[in-house]
Order: sequence, then C-alpha cells, then structure tokens
Amino acid sequence: MQNITKIFGSGVPLLLDDIDTDRIIPARFLRCVTFDGLGDHAFEDDRLQDKSHPFDDAHYRHGSVLIGGRNFGCGSSREHAPQALMRWGIKAIIAESFAEIFFGNCTTLGIPCVAASRADLDRLSKAVEENPPRVITVDLLTKQVRSDEIVFGIEILESARSSLTTGNWDFLGQLLDGATSVKQTASQLPYMTGFKA
Repeated sequence: MQNITKIFGSGVPLLLDDIDTDRIIPARFLRCVTFDGLGDHAFEDDRLQDKSHPFDDAHYRHGSVLIGGRNFGCGSSREHAPQALMRWGIKAIIAESFAEIFFGNCTTLGIPCVAASRADLDRLSKAVEENPPRVITVDLLTKQVRSDEIVFGIEILESARSSLTTGNWDFLGQLLDGATSVKQTASQLPYMTGFKA
C-alpha cells in the first residue's frame, strides 16, 4: 500500500466550472472491458471542438496536477472519468469544489482532490500559463499548495486525507496484505468449498 502525502508535478490549467464526467470521458467510451487506453480519450469531444484545449497543448502534456473550477466532476457517477484522468497522467486535482461521487472515485484511485479559493486558483492557473514547467506541490500533511512564490491553503475531507496519507485508500492493496486471512476465511465458507462438511 502506498502512503500519498505529497504530489509533485507541473500543472494543467482548466479553470472552468461544472466540468461533468461526460466531458471528461464521453459515453461512447464506457463500453470498454478494461480501463486501458481511456487516457487517450480524456476530454476527447472538448478537444475536437477546441484545438487549444490544454490536454492537446504540448506545454502541458506531462502535467500531473489539474487545476479546475467549481463543481468539478459533476454529472453521472462513472468511474471511467477519474480512470481516464489518471491514465492521461493526472495525479492530483485542485479545484474550487467537487461532485461528491467523483471525489470518492478519485480518492479510491489515490488521486487527491483538494479545494481552494477561486482567487488562489486564478493565481496558480495564470502562473502555470506563463511558465508551464513550474512545479506544483500538493501537500496533504500541511494542507497547502506550493509553487515557487505561490503558497495557499487547501481543504480536503479529513476521512479522505487520512485514507490517502495512511495508504488505506488502496482497497486492493489491503486485500492482498490480508491474503492469508482471506484464504482462511474462504476455506470455511460452504459456498466456497462446494458445501462439503
């Protein structure tokens, strides 16, 4: 299990409000059997309509900290949306606010979603546009974002922060850590042993 305490990376400015999950990953990509390849289709329709979309801008191609606006991830509860962002390369999202289910889906993938004021988001977004390679640090321990001269506080649900910083966000990792106990319990369940006494 991985403890997530600090995320470092360059930014991707997408300071728009009400970005819904259908914009993040259009519905036609939900038929996939696995999540492999979804990153290539993140914001696909937006990118087709706007050739200057940040996800198509070479300056931000290696960015891992997404800067969003209010109500980020609203709409349907599809897990494909955070999966697509993660597979594109996003490791943390800073926005004014998040849709609850999207926030939860990101947390279970180890992607911190932290909230900041619009003024701080504006300042950071402009700084990233002026200097795309600048490093942004999202620090879950101090609850701060830092990038050179820019420093501001962030908010995150304490349960999510604790889950991320202790590694408890990784349910599969927890299951694998307890493999011996799982096997022992399974060997005692009648429906796992063919109902043999």
